[in-house]
Amino acid sequence: MNEKPTLNDLAAFTAIIAHRSFRRAAEELGLSPSTLSHMMRGLEARMGVRLLNRTTRSVSPTEAGERLVARLGPALRELDAALEAVDDFRGGPSGTVRINTSSIVIRRLLDNAVPAFLARYPDVALDLVSDGRLVDIVVDGFDAGIRLRESVPQDMIAIAFGGPARFITVASPDYIATRGEPLTPQDLSGHNCIRLRMPSGKLYRWEFERRGEEIVVDVSGPLTLDDTELMAKAAAAGLGIAYVPQHVAEDYIRQGRLVAVLSDWCPEIDGLCLYYPGHRHVPTGLRAFIDILKEIDGKLSPSRLAASNPRR
Repeated sequence: MNEKPTLNDLAAFTAIIAHRSFRRAAEELGLSPSTLSHMMRGLEARMGVRLLNRTTRSVSPTEAGERLVARLGPALRELDAALEAVDDFRGGPSGTVRINTSSIVIRRLLDNAVPAFLARYPDVALDLVSDGRLVDIVVDGFDAGIRLRESVPQDMIAIAFGGPARFITVASPDYIATRGEPLTPQDLSGHNCIRLRMPSGKLYRWEFERRGEEIVVDVSGPLTLDDTELMAKAAAAGLGIAYVPQHVAEDYIRQGRLVAVLSDWCPEIDGLCLYYPGHRHVPTGLRAFIDILKEIDGKLSPSRLAASNPRR
């Protein structure tokens, strides 16, 4: 290797591996796919080894590429942290804060935290990524994540906000009038339940608890969805019983289109947490976002900030 790769080349390489796509990596980097492809051919030529397997439909790392990206990832994150540390001496937060959470949490944050943050810190850009699955925020390059407390990895620093969450079982008045009201979780076996498919492809089993007694029910029914807001809508249409975050059903309940059942089996649980790794520098932009969450926390209704799906 006569000429060392540039930092831009290496950062572009890691972006391609992260996205498994020249096009998406190019969009992130603000380059054209042809320019990015040319950079990678130059990188491979300088290193004297093929790093990427390319087809017309996909791109993946070779064994050498896998080994390189495994070492590059931590090094580039440390470099980012070193550069972010300099922000402490600037006039205010700047840069981009990347947060992974669910789409329903993002919609709630758009009501309050996001407008307040962007108004106060115009030099910071928020990159909010909705993802139904629980990702490794360090490996995937996020500054922080937002999930239910029980889903936060134990080695993370967690900042609770928004109060407790609650999931409730709901059905339309017409459905209850026709099929009757379940009085215990076991009664659900005789009902049409609207099931939830998790991002992993597995069907979610409904979880109940009352006075220390825990019951998990593998419900059945003719309809399966992968979105709790759609589940509430289907239940309001009389298609069955749904198990959803309380705030998703609130409007339907106020309108009289849904009623809660099995309420004494649906206790509150720990709510949302913003979490981040404690072993690296916390960007000033992320610290500022945490401050905004704490500032408006008392103004938020706990039921308005539940996660998008149970135990996700």
